[in-house]
Amino acid sequence: MDDQIYSSLFSLYSGVRERTQLLVSGFSAEDMTVQTMPDVSPTKWHLAHTTWFWECFVLRDHLEGYQEYSPEFNYLFNSYYEQVGARHARPERGFLTRPSAAEVLAYRAHVDAAMERLLSGNHEIDFAQVKALVELGVAHEEQHQELLVTDIKHVLSKHPFSPQAWPADTLTSSELPELSWHAYEAGLYAFGHEAEGFHFDNEGPRHKYWLEAFALASRPVSNGEYLKFMADGGYSTAPLWLSEGWAAVNERGWAAPLYWRQRDGEWFEFTLAGERPVDPAAPVTHLSYFEASAFAEWAGARLPEEREWELAAAKHDPGLGDALVPDHAPHPRSRPDQDGYSQLFGGVWEWTRSAYSAYPRYRPAAGAVGEYNGKFMCGQFVLRGGSCATPLGHVRASYRNFFPPDARWQFSGLRLAKDI
Repeated sequence: MDDQIYSSLFSLYSGVRERTQLLVSGFSAEDMTVQTMPDVSPTKWHLAHTTWFWECFVLRDHLEGYQEYSPEFNYLFNSYYEQVGARHARPERGFLTRPSAAEVLAYRAHVDAAMERLLSGNHEIDFAQVKALVELGVAHEEQHQELLVTDIKHVLSKHPFSPQAWPADTLTSSELPELSWHAYEAGLYAFGHEAEGFHFDNEGPRHKYWLEAFALASRPVSNGEYLKFMADGGYSTAPLWLSEGWAAVNERGWAAPLYWRQRDGEWFEFTLAGERPVDPAAPVTHLSYFEASAFAEWAGARLPEEREWELAAAKHDPGLGDALVPDHAPHPRSRPDQDGYSQLFGGVWEWTRSAYSAYPRYRPAAGAVGEYNGKFMCGQFVLRGGSCATPLGHVRASYRNFFPPDARWQFSGLRLAKDI
């Protein structure tokens, strides 16, 4: 086979690995060890787990004579793959002071060198199978780049002096576009991934689905609009809330989005660039599904179905534009000191009211990699779009994110929909 094909595949691999290293280049060993809640994984764990993924699913089966770095790492850094074996409890990842951050980086170097040998073109391999696994592994590591960004934000938010994760430019105020509604006719439409290139298994199969007529807001809900909801008693008006959401409000003391803090009557928000005054024009973010649903009820609207969102995105409606989230989250493909950036449909993940479930005719892949998505299709809701932390290659009409309804630490907001 042409050496250029192997070289191209290794470039894809090495590119994502370099971007991960760039993200953490300014972190201390202490930064990389802390776990502040069960949903947050330490940076060090992300670095090790993504490396373990390459070792477990690519190198062991496809590089003859490969020597794993440490047998213990299969237990420490397996995330949820039952078919691979037992694993360390997720809520206790922050207890792992060993291996050190330095040894995790050495582990990454060991695996990188082995992957370079595998993709040198000097070995007899099932190239099609290896190529598919490399593409999945790259997308997997990109997902962990996004998680790494969201997780370190939660970690640093616990510091009393609101430190920056990455240097950022001077804060500038956003301009809020006027909200308008874009109507879509009832009809039988096709959904799911159909283009060339990589996609996750939960984005398909392509299928048809009937939608009634609906309208979608031209932009996400802003901080200023959410402040009006709060001032109107949004967090103290039970009829606006789903039962579980109302219980969460009362049990957890929710009174504002995560990372919002009030001092002397003014609201501030902890960002990756430290604490900043809440920008009324920026999209509201770090909302749970319950908060998004309550706001939509208060606004006399609703959350969109995920296929409504996909229809609008697939049409590339120019009125449904980009909006900057000034949180200074570094794009994993860019320098960590770059500012936030625009994304299709707003720069925040947008909650939909669709439960996360399988599309018609969906079947998970054979083997342990089949556990990647399918087994989580219960008790979660779909988000669409992408955020200021999402790798650009993941932002497409068919991409489906999913989280439990009480999750707030992701860059999650909402866009309103209504029946017409």
